[in-house]
Amino acid sequence: MADFSTVTTVVGLLLALAGSWWLHGDLASEARLAGVVIVYLFGGIPVGWRALRALWRAHAFEIDLLMIVAAIAAAIVGASLDGAILLMLFSLSTTLENRAMGRARRAIEALMALRPETAFRKREDGTVEEIPASALSVGEVVILRPGARVPADGTIVSGHGSLDESTITGESMPVVKEPGAQVFEATVNLDGVLEVRVARTVEQSTVARMIALVTEAQAAKAPSEQFSAWFGQRYTIAVLAGSAVALGAFFWLGNSWETALYRAATMLVAASPCAVVISVPAAILSALSAAARGGVLFKGGAALETLAAVNVFAFDKTGTLTTGRAEVTGVVALDGNEERFLSTLASIEAHSEHHIAGALRREAAQRGLRTHAVRNVTALPSAGIVGEDEEGPLWAGNQHMLASMGASADETILRDFQEGAETIVYLGRGDRVLGAVSVADTLRDTSAEALTALRASGVTTILMMTGDRRSVALRIGRAVGVRDEEIHADMLPEDKVRLVGEVAQGKKVAFVGDGVNDAAALARADVGIAMGAAGSDVALQAADVALLSEDMGRLAAAHRLSKRTAAVIRQNLTFAIGAMLLLVGAAALFGLPLPFAVLGHEGGTVLVVLNGLRLLGDPIRRVSRT
Repeated sequence: MADFSTVTTVVGLLLALAGSWWLHGDLASEARLAGVVIVYLFGGIPVGWRALRALWRAHAFEIDLLMIVAAIAAAIVGASLDGAILLMLFSLSTTLENRAMGRARRAIEALMALRPETAFRKREDGTVEEIPASALSVGEVVILRPGARVPADGTIVSGHGSLDESTITGESMPVVKEPGAQVFEATVNLDGVLEVRVARTVEQSTVARMIALVTEAQAAKAPSEQFSAWFGQRYTIAVLAGSAVALGAFFWLGNSWETALYRAATMLVAASPCAVVISVPAAILSALSAAARGGVLFKGGAALETLAAVNVFAFDKTGTLTTGRAEVTGVVALDGNEERFLSTLASIEAHSEHHIAGALRREAAQRGLRTHAVRNVTALPSAGIVGEDEEGPLWAGNQHMLASMGASADETILRDFQEGAETIVYLGRGDRVLGAVSVADTLRDTSAEALTALRASGVTTILMMTGDRRSVALRIGRAVGVRDEEIHADMLPEDKVRLVGEVAQGKKVAFVGDGVNDAAALARADVGIAMGAAGSDVALQAADVALLSEDMGRLAAAHRLSKRTAAVIRQNLTFAIGAMLLLVGAAALFGLPLPFAVLGHEGGTVLVVLNGLRLLGDPIRRVSRT
């Protein structure tokens, strides 16, 4: 409807101009009148309706009100053609802005179209049936054929293949998957036949969370957006009052009533803050869309703006700077029975989501060991896990757990374990240690270059926080370029929160983590960044930014995008305010004609929108590719 009104308004103005410049006699007068009436009807009524509705419902003085007042004033003084030019340009610029902003929104809404409508569910008798994807339940198995989109988040039960995960992570290269690997809704199975066990329903899937996060982000305004909206409301009232004062001043200076009203209407248009108000959301929305296409979701413009000001980054170690794919490197069973020891350890760790627990379970599975039931299990963040089996109370964890249980690791073989630069997991009953396992984590291949890029972009301090021992922390920290004084080991969740709070005094801090034990630090930081689409739901809820890819390079790229967005906002505001002052000065001192004021005003508005849209061409990529 808006496009039809704009096209009709343009046609009406062309008709009016033809009557003014090219036609003659009665035909010219009729064409001019008909054209002006068409413009005022199709260009003025929608504007006037929006202005009156905002005034009536929200008691808000919209910029539309300034335009309609100026057009009516032009008609009153016999400059209806100038008023028609104002309405046509305003209608055209509004349509262009809406289409441009719609382009940014459509980049996100396209996520909905990626979701498959049906899935091939495997029955208990081995046959396959096609059902709506929305009817899938957790635990059911679906068959993925080559070229099919994954209908729900799940885990591969059998089969090998490559998946295109660009819709979720922004990574263009296919990812090879094997049994046990996670798959995400809307990603594409490129080859092989896979059986996938559903882990989340469609309503809880990664895509559903992405859409929810983006919806929240578009609704949550950044501080500069809030300021521009606040400014626009109050400034509009000031412009109306100032134009009334200008009308009196022009009349007092000897201008005729018609001339004074015309010049006041020109000032009203020249002083309208359209470009100032639209300049910030145009940049913010474009940046949010560009980031989402690259697998980085900001929960609002405030997070985007704050990230640009961050000069301290704090990282959790496991699963963030490292892959979280730990491997068992050594086993010590004090009673000499490694298999029984590992079986017991894997039994209690079966109740933990921690990366190290996964390594212990994999080791037991590779050795073909059976686990047994452990009851009344409780996880203690950054310490370990406690429970009980048929033999009594049981615990597993790090040195914090060891100390809390009053146990000792003074055995010679355990002391030798502790001297290494690997993570140690102890297993015990009460104050008696049963043995220990050493586990080593591997670095992400993108961590070092990402931290280098962050330092190059102006980040002054990069901290690494971990519950591991100092020797383990130093090995990882030095490998990724973190200075020794920036490495903090043996930390509990409350220690991370405390340190983030201390550093945040006078500085902007971003914390990057992925686990349940990181949630408090994520919430305490100025910007909390959750790592990985498969990260903890608690961490994703607490964070302000979600990195759907596990490529650390995208974090540095997101930081760079946020700084570029801040620069574009500054450019837009500087240009918009400068252009407004220039037009007002020309209207007040030199009698700028109304059509030129309209052209400058609407042209400036469109220019700041287009400048903001340049950010759409800034997709998040790996650092090494930029």
